[in-house]
Amino acid sequence: MSASKLDAVYRSILITKFFTKGWGKPENLRRLFEFRKIVSNREECLKLVERDYPVTITKEQNLTDCRLLEGYFLTPLEKHLPGIVPEIAQKAHFQALLPVHWPDPACKPVCLHLAGTGDHFFWRRRNLMVKPLLKEAGIGGIILENPFYGLRKPTDQVRSSLHNVSDIFVMGGCLLLESLVLFHWCERNGLGPLGVTGLSMGGHMASLAATNWPKPLVLVPCLSWSTASAVFLQGVMAHSINWDLLEDQYLSDGIYREKLKKMVTIVDEAFLAGKKFARTYSENIVTNTPNDKQTDNQISLKNTLKCEREFKRLDITYKEPVSANDKGAQENVNTNKNNIEVNKEVPSDTDKSDVCEQIRGLKNQLQILLEENKISQLLYNKLTSNQKFELEPDDIDDINKLNEEKVKEILLRCKIIDLTKEATHDQETTKEPTPIPVSLEDVKSSLQEPERDENDNQVVNIKQTETTEPTKATTTEPIEAKEPTSKEIVIKPEKKSWNEITSDLWTNLPFLRSGGKKIDIGKIHWRDREALQFMRGIMDECTHLSNFSIPYDTSLIIAVCAKHDAYVPRDDVGTLEEIWPGAEVRYVDAGHVSAYILHQSVFRSCIKEAFERSKKKWKDGKHIN
Repeated sequence: MSASKLDAVYRSILITKFFTKGWGKPENLRRLFEFRKIVSNREECLKLVERDYPVTITKEQNLTDCRLLEGYFLTPLEKHLPGIVPEIAQKAHFQALLPVHWPDPACKPVCLHLAGTGDHFFWRRRNLMVKPLLKEAGIGGIILENPFYGLRKPTDQVRSSLHNVSDIFVMGGCLLLESLVLFHWCERNGLGPLGVTGLSMGGHMASLAATNWPKPLVLVPCLSWSTASAVFLQGVMAHSINWDLLEDQYLSDGIYREKLKKMVTIVDEAFLAGKKFARTYSENIVTNTPNDKQTDNQISLKNTLKCEREFKRLDITYKEPVSANDKGAQENVNTNKNNIEVNKEVPSDTDKSDVCEQIRGLKNQLQILLEENKISQLLYNKLTSNQKFELEPDDIDDINKLNEEKVKEILLRCKIIDLTKEATHDQETTKEPTPIPVSLEDVKSSLQEPERDENDNQVVNIKQTETTEPTKATTTEPIEAKEPTSKEIVIKPEKKSWNEITSDLWTNLPFLRSGGKKIDIGKIHWRDREALQFMRGIMDECTHLSNFSIPYDTSLIIAVCAKHDAYVPRDDVGTLEEIWPGAEVRYVDAGHVSAYILHQSVFRSCIKEAFERSKKKWKDGKHIN
């Protein structure tokens, strides 16, 4: 389904930024990863919270329509991971609104409401969800304050801007254990059946909390899905993250790359690969008929190889970029020698004048930009120099001010010249044969999709040139010399759009690699950057529902999602129905923001329906089988 434009516009006008200080302490991340393995097991997690965990009630008031309780307790996470929760967030504050008179004294339903992103204090959930449910269905409500929000917000934190990536995992760990404290408190006070709900981030936190309660529990997660990784890497919230800072920290600290990366797994890589293989398996059987002149063994081997490629584990280790002339690249070419095509049809009258014209054209464009005061003289001198150089921040600002068409043209020309320097040499200083120069058409053709054989292997084209007599240079423009070769290997990359081309050029230009070009999360896939892969891995490790126990009774789960949700994408991640068999998923025809504004009544109706299901399994103050 198409993503809501309103979601994108709304996110763009918000000034809230996330993870402004980076990943957080590596040691804290390590402790959280290890703790996740404990809390993801229901039996082990229950041991962390005693049934009589102390809860302090600070206020009790009888209102005209309800009974109001306020209280607090110390978060159990601080007990098990000392020092990881900020001091101000260690005290968990909550409000409880209960009916003055229960319709059925033997059935006192109560629902825990967890906060979504930016939902500080109690008033929003109290007025939009708890009070209407109390009035319409006699369902009591408990409102828990999130760590890092409202009364638990650090003094140096601005609004909802969490400082570190690790803070989101601290928040989840706190809420998971604190929910158990409140469920135990409800049971001690004769309340039940119990449930938990939340919107957006609150919905996902509610899902995590429900996995560790050992009894039937109503669960209604609204506007959330199976993992938080898609939210921060594919949704509109990805644009509110300083990816440059995260990448710099990740690459500069060996602990992230060498130790922490081994502790996380990208869940949906294998999950979706298996799903895709299962979906296409029957098609493979149909297409591989005897008419294809293939034996059963060949068909079986072909399917096995495809399966192995699908299930190959994602490698998120850092690797330095390797040029095509390096030994590793050459070995790769040798291993694919069976798939090599030799192209002997190379024009012998190729001239270097086209290349020189392109060089002069680039200089003319730069001269125009200089005359229009769009670039400085210093930047002009650097771009027209034959020496290696680095751009200063002011230079990059000048380039960023250029309009899109000019940027595309200049970058493409820079790419042509870069390839030309590798494919040509100065005729006045050597007597060796002249390699074929690279023209604009060559560059465009190199961006086409690579040829592939019947086994889906990339074909490497080798252009074989014959030795010719040296010719006199036709230009005085300085061109870098290069040792001649009799064979030129050209590996064609996959076809890309203009946005991907310009993004790749910005990233790969030598003078910009250390210049601080911002990562455009909208143009770069998470697989293309190791820091983004690490983010995907740690989000899946700590938030993917498949890493946690299945709720005790999935028939009491009704999830509500928005069809056009741009905040919580559902592509390329496991579905709730597959992870929790028996759970029900309903959809509203809206985006994330419009669903929150217009469909509160739908969320409440699903909560009421789920509690009606739970009441059928409730008798004499306890659940019956």
